[in-house]
Amino acid sequence: MRRADYWLSGMMLLWLTAAQSAPSLLVFAGAATVPPTTEAAKAFEKQTGIEVDLVFGGSGYVLSQMKLARRGDLYFPGSSDYMEKAKRNGDVLPKTEKVVVYVAPAINVQKGNPHNIHDLKDLLQPGLRVAIANPEGVCVGAYAVEIFEKALTAAEREQLKANIRNYTGSCEQTATAISLKLADAVIGWRVFHYWDPKRIETIPLEPSQIARIGYIPIAVSRFSKNPEMARRFIDFLTGPEGRAIFAKYRYFPDPQSAFAWIGEVKPVGGEYVVPRDWLNLRTTVNPKGAARR
Repeated sequence: MRRADYWLSGMMLLWLTAAQSAPSLLVFAGAATVPPTTEAAKAFEKQTGIEVDLVFGGSGYVLSQMKLARRGDLYFPGSSDYMEKAKRNGDVLPKTEKVVVYVAPAINVQKGNPHNIHDLKDLLQPGLRVAIANPEGVCVGAYAVEIFEKALTAAEREQLKANIRNYTGSCEQTATAISLKLADAVIGWRVFHYWDPKRIETIPLEPSQIARIGYIPIAVSRFSKNPEMARRFIDFLTGPEGRAIFAKYRYFPDPQSAFAWIGEVKPVGGEYVVPRDWLNLRTTVNPKGAARR
């Protein structure tokens, strides 16, 4: 299993031109599922002998990369928002789409909660370092903005913006901002805690502050040269072995599990149009821009 991370849509995927000696799949994936998808790809390869190359990043950014390269077997965004865009633009085969798991937004803080953050409005404290993902290309960033617009007044949103030092370029970078103490709090997914339980803690939002929960879908790319092989990977992820891997990282297997955690039934999926004043609020952070294997 090979993994590559590309954080800018303009980066050229030169390594994709290398000859493949073994059967392989190329997956463009949102970084909302980095740990379980990486583990599942290894398990699938061990079971089938099919290598799975994973390109992780913000869901919008990796979609742009897939289209630019005109390559890729599967698109696996971090929420429904970008899958809907991909379907509208004919970038995936709609009939192959399946839902893998469900996610809920939450506040993520450093282990032990040193800044005593217990509610969304605690993020307004002067001097607190808050980070969110870039809502222009990362689904969890759009969820964050939707929460702010729903739960905070205009004056409170301005206070919050003063605490947002940077936008991160993916879900993985958002979680890492807490792990490395680059931020005091982020709006991320509840599962970030289970990615790094020694350094990340999750603070639930009030049920009234959550506009919707997300689901993480996967579909065969229109550029795939191995659609049947791609379907095998989808079946693996949504089958018993794949579900067990995602359960280990505490992703919700169904909406009811998410509702039970939140304490209230919420809309599932859908799309949200980010207000223009949130776009390009800060320069996106792109640490470690080189590809990793």
